[in-house]
Amino acid sequence: MNRIMILIAGFMLLVAACTDKQTDGNTVSGLNPADFRMEVDGRQTYLFVLKNTNGMEVCITNFGGRIVSIMVPDKEGIMRDVVLGFDSIQDYVNHPNNFGATIGRYGNRINQGRITVEGVEYQLPQNNYGHCLHGGLKGFNSRMFDAKQVDGQTLELGYLAKDGEEGFPGNLACKVTFTLTDDNAIDICYNAETDHTSVVNLTNHSYFNLNGNPATGNSDHLLTIYADAYTPVDSTFMTTGEIASVGNTDMDFRQPTPIGARIDNEFIQLKYGKGYDHNWVLNTKGDVSQVCATLESPQTGIVLDIYTNEPGLQFYAGNFLDGTVKGKKGIVYNRRASVCLETQKYPDSPNKPEWPSALLKPGEKYESRCIYKFSVRK
Repeated sequence: MNRIMILIAGFMLLVAACTDKQTDGNTVSGLNPADFRMEVDGRQTYLFVLKNTNGMEVCITNFGGRIVSIMVPDKEGIMRDVVLGFDSIQDYVNHPNNFGATIGRYGNRINQGRITVEGVEYQLPQNNYGHCLHGGLKGFNSRMFDAKQVDGQTLELGYLAKDGEEGFPGNLACKVTFTLTDDNAIDICYNAETDHTSVVNLTNHSYFNLNGNPATGNSDHLLTIYADAYTPVDSTFMTTGEIASVGNTDMDFRQPTPIGARIDNEFIQLKYGKGYDHNWVLNTKGDVSQVCATLESPQTGIVLDIYTNEPGLQFYAGNFLDGTVKGKKGIVYNRRASVCLETQKYPDSPNKPEWPSALLKPGEKYESRCIYKFSVRK
């Protein structure tokens, strides 16, 4: 048995006793754990609840490795749920989506769904404007993860993406660890190993609304991205290969700027993206100790700081939400009801060798980290 199979077997034994730590009553967010128990692909789903000493609560399901709710205090001390999602697993299954999901095997887009690995070309699903988006037709967002709640503030999820799944090469053993810290941060650590050279780019696709009310939209949210450059796209949302300066453009978020201030301007990149849906080249250059972006709600005073060891950040302004879906508490999710901030390798990096590599070889360890830290500005 090779190393990757040993790792897989060990992890599966570790998580075999998948248990729901919150079995009775509703959560602080109002979610009922019983509504998150059903079988998907022959596997049992659960709702896992993390709480810290400040009363902050994070609910996560092993279906898609999803953050379902995040309860944080606002400037008045009122607890608010700051992410979009659904009240039950059935709704997640009925309405295909990325709400709060762990995204893989490759987050974001791959040009024409084609990659070449060690001289062999692989054709992936072309599920978005002719490109492969977020791992294909059935990415990690709709897969069942094994789970182990280590303690009241830590959850481990594991998934084996088999060789050939969605066209990708290699058995990829993945582990995602969510830790809710006592300084109100969600520390997400991604680890992976493979038995054949492959590509990997894991991220989280939470849809944030720091007003705690998605009906209010995101236009008043103040966003800062510490990046002097971004990667432009064409009309199919594919990166062109250029790294362009944000200077004197509507892509400049180096100072706190309301998201709605320029989003409908005539700038060609905003036309192509239907608003903001782009990757920024972070000035932090992989230094996880430095803030790479900050989102703030003037209404609630809730502040979200983001840290990562990745080179890029995708800012998506919810341009394709269209009011056809009702989320938690029956709230309709209209266009631009949220903000996604996804730490990542640049889109289409496997086809752009001059960019930070997304290749993972046997014997190497993939390690990615994203920290979502919450605070309040009174």
